[in-house]
Amino acid sequence: MFDIKALDRIIKETLEAIERSKIQIYNIAENSRLEMSRVKKELKEVKSEVADVIRKVDELTAKEKKSRINLVEVSKDFDRYSEKDIKQAYDDAYNIQVELIKLQESEKLLRYRRNHLEVSLRRLESTVYRAEKLISQMGIVFNFLSGELQNFNSKIGEIQEAQQMAVGIIRAQEEERKRVAREIHDGPAQSMANIVMRAEYCLKLLDLDPEKVREELVSLQNLVRMSLLDVRKIIFDLRPMVLDDLGLAPAIKKYLSDYKEQYGLHVDFLFFGEQRRLDSAIEIALFRIVQETITNVRKHAKAKRAIVKIEQLNEKVNIHMKDDGTGFNLDEIMTDTNHKGYGLVGMRERVQLLKGEMNIITAPGQGAAINISVPLKVENSVMGG
Repeated sequence: MFDIKALDRIIKETLEAIERSKIQIYNIAENSRLEMSRVKKELKEVKSEVADVIRKVDELTAKEKKSRINLVEVSKDFDRYSEKDIKQAYDDAYNIQVELIKLQESEKLLRYRRNHLEVSLRRLESTVYRAEKLISQMGIVFNFLSGELQNFNSKIGEIQEAQQMAVGIIRAQEEERKRVAREIHDGPAQSMANIVMRAEYCLKLLDLDPEKVREELVSLQNLVRMSLLDVRKIIFDLRPMVLDDLGLAPAIKKYLSDYKEQYGLHVDFLFFGEQRRLDSAIEIALFRIVQETITNVRKHAKAKRAIVKIEQLNEKVNIHMKDDGTGFNLDEIMTDTNHKGYGLVGMRERVQLLKGEMNIITAPGQGAAINISVPLKVENSVMGG
């Protein structure tokens, strides 16, 4: 028999957690607003500096042109000008050129800083907007849960199922955090440490063997480029920008293309229907499901080929994924805590949260096929990235 008092305690604790989360989100929004004000002020100052440097560059460019003309005239007329005059004209032209180069480099740096600040400002504005929207949504949820809850007995099964899924999602999020932390530690963090040492080595070479500095800088450049690729891969795994910009189908297509280049697994991609944007919760959930499936195919199925087919209809989205790998015993995998279900439990929980259906067809030696159908009109669908 379900304990109603325990349910009431859970609801109260949930309300308190929502209230705490709301305060935390509010603090994030406030901090983002302060940071946004600072960035706006700094951006204004940088823009002013850019305009000032551009004006100086223009003035110095005209001055440099006149100095070159003067140098040509002095160099041609040895009768009128002494060697000292020629040397003075040359020095003036050279000094102006050096100053012009410095100003041009300063202009490049200021432009880069300005562009970086503009990108940061847009991200902060987006963060503030999302935080305010989330606070509003959480307020609605809080008010709903604070009201009278009717028909407890008929909802007990759904509440228990939701609790189990919530635990699964939290566990999956923690595993994802551990994976990202491990990737950063083993990849970019190690590379950055190596870059620092190589840079220190270059500084020492400037005095000991200047000719070798160029070679070391080229090597350092390649190391930085590799680190940048690692960082971009981690960022893509966390939240693929193409998913926000273009939608589900293009994001999956790019992911499969990049996956083939990285791991050599060929995955055919087919899309049927009208490509239109879906609710962000549906897009990210379906993308993560495809991502998890392809990872399983590479790690466990030993497949040579796979296929991902998406059918986008007016009222639902169907996804069919199949590989020619080794297959598996579904019952054993779903109950084996050591394998943790190859991520299938988490995939099923995502689909259930979207009120969809998931069907797995597999057997040892016969490959695997996963069929998913998700309705496009989902009530109270909340999915994390």
